[in-house]
Amino acid sequence: MLSLAQPLWAADSVELGATTIDSTTPTTTEKSQTSYQAVASTVATRTETPLIEVPASVNVVTHRVIEDRAPQSLDEAINAVSGVKQGNTLGGTQDAIIKRGFGTNRDNSIMRDGMQSVQARNFTPTTERVEVLKGPASMLYGVQDPGGVINVVTKKPQMTQATSVSGWGTSYGGGGGQFDTTGPVGDTNLAYRLIYDKQQYDYWRNFGSTDQEVVAPSLSWFGDDTTLTAAYEHMEYSVPFDRGTQINTTTGKVLDIPRNRRLDEHFNITTGRSDAFNLTAEHRLNDDWTLKAGYGYSRNYYNDHQSRYISANFTTGQVTRRGDATRDALQVAHTATVSALGNLAFAGMRHEVLVGVDYMHNDRTLGDLIRNVNDTTFNYNDPVYGQVPVPSRVSAANSDQTDLLHTHALFLQDAIHLNDQWILQAGLRYESFSEYTGKGRPFVVGADVDRSKAVPRLGLVYMIRPDWSVYGSYTESFRPNTSIATVIGDLAPEEGRAYEIGSKFQNDYLTASLAAFTITKKNVQTSATCGTETCTRLGGEARSRGVELDVSGQLNEFWSLTGSYAYTDTEWTKDPILQGTPLDGVSKNTAALYLTRDFGHVGIGDLRAGFGGRYMSKWGANDGTGTEYWLPSAKVADAFVAYRMKLDQKDLTLQLNVKNLFDETYYVSSSGLGSPAIVIGEPRQVIAKATLAF
Repeated sequence: MLSLAQPLWAADSVELGATTIDSTTPTTTEKSQTSYQAVASTVATRTETPLIEVPASVNVVTHRVIEDRAPQSLDEAINAVSGVKQGNTLGGTQDAIIKRGFGTNRDNSIMRDGMQSVQARNFTPTTERVEVLKGPASMLYGVQDPGGVINVVTKKPQMTQATSVSGWGTSYGGGGGQFDTTGPVGDTNLAYRLIYDKQQYDYWRNFGSTDQEVVAPSLSWFGDDTTLTAAYEHMEYSVPFDRGTQINTTTGKVLDIPRNRRLDEHFNITTGRSDAFNLTAEHRLNDDWTLKAGYGYSRNYYNDHQSRYISANFTTGQVTRRGDATRDALQVAHTATVSALGNLAFAGMRHEVLVGVDYMHNDRTLGDLIRNVNDTTFNYNDPVYGQVPVPSRVSAANSDQTDLLHTHALFLQDAIHLNDQWILQAGLRYESFSEYTGKGRPFVVGADVDRSKAVPRLGLVYMIRPDWSVYGSYTESFRPNTSIATVIGDLAPEEGRAYEIGSKFQNDYLTASLAAFTITKKNVQTSATCGTETCTRLGGEARSRGVELDVSGQLNEFWSLTGSYAYTDTEWTKDPILQGTPLDGVSKNTAALYLTRDFGHVGIGDLRAGFGGRYMSKWGANDGTGTEYWLPSAKVADAFVAYRMKLDQKDLTLQLNVKNLFDETYYVSSSGLGSPAIVIGEPRQVIAKATLAF
């Protein structure tokens, strides 16, 4: 396989740790620097485990896939993985991934090198690969929804000197550039890495632009028995706050207007800055025991303004909007972990024992909440922008929104190799958690939760052959029931339970998995009428069940592929309003297939090209009253071509990506209950990139 459009060191050094995911050789996770195949992961066990021995659904989007497809967001990076889909991104300002029907923004499910992340955008220029674990994961990571977790693994310092400089442009207008250098510090065991990236490009709709700057230094020290890594990333950003288009409730379809026409104002912008710092240490005590420790700091500060759509007269096109804003929004997460991994022999069986403690402190505060009066001067058929002022009226009752979540836990896991064919994996986590929420001036407490929860996990793997296994598992999740807006006190947490069976195949070229699952989420908050008041009860229950198929790797020395199919059937099984309706934003059928061909030496360099697409069936958005609006199915194709040649003893790679090749109009997510805003998929985009590596 030929390596095109990537730094030569990009997939090196990818050892994975327990809670933190550290760095070692390229074959520990990815088959090679040029392969679509992943062979191991830590996200599902917190130990480096071959995928074929994991009793869970795990997908790894390798660095090669990322380089070829050139995604610009986290949901785009993983859109070929089965059972995942973009969720409510708060107008494109936050990562939000639905996993097996569950998930939204700020749901604790996104990690960075195994640590809790509160970054608005976790897919950054430092991303090496992305790992996806589907199904409940609270035994491993504490407070979670039952859909799964996503781990973004970053690039690490290398002991081999290498540098790359790249620049790119987009057909939307604008582009960006990146500088990436790594190598040893003198003759020491210390290695450095520095990544700088600047992007400034136009938004695809009728106004708006993205401006993003990232600087990310890191250091690693490699001793005989000890490895230390310190990594920092700072980002400053300004992005459009665009909730998309709207449903015409008289026709049940999206508004019949050009897809690039915005319904808000030029001041719909989110500006912010984020910081991420990870410190990890690993020490081998002896041949049997290894100690690991990590600390993660994640911070996101932002301000936003928007002209919020409230309603519309669908006969005249007149829109009721309200100027809203948030000032001094801040979310900070501290994560710490210490664990010991032992490889032991006991009672004639091999044990992979993991024992440790976790601590997490996640605080989110919103300062001034601004709420202007309603305005009706805008018409979606004949828009005139700039007639409303930038919002400035502070709402004391809605300001100072606060959500403070603190947890500490003890966990124990044992992967018992009963014999050469049977592997029993059992784990238990005991977690104490407290959450305090509320808002207003004066402050009104919404929830004050202080509880503990024991969470088990059980899995069994049978190795039919070294390259073929079957498995079954039972897993659980939990999440505190809290509310900023409504006083609910201390309620029992939401609980998720899942059963899964599956089969995996993994040889030297391909990794494939087939899984069937059912997930039930109970103790979901619901609103009910208590006399003349609205009260909150634990009466809601949701169910998701389905089948997933994933395959990635090489067909032969010329062809690589990544593909998936998912059938996901969701339903609110208990709810005063939503019972019998599907969960928002979930397509019952999704599929993806991408093929890449290495043509070898053509002319003065090496040629590589790929083509593929994805399909999603219709999906629903509920208005909160039980009325379901259906968005149509879609088929979206992408293609790329890359050519690598020598330029003055350096590797020059030229790459062209075409996204949404046939310019399909499609819809990807909604903003949830109320008047559901519908996010439109991006139209055709051409991206040209040049990379010089030396």
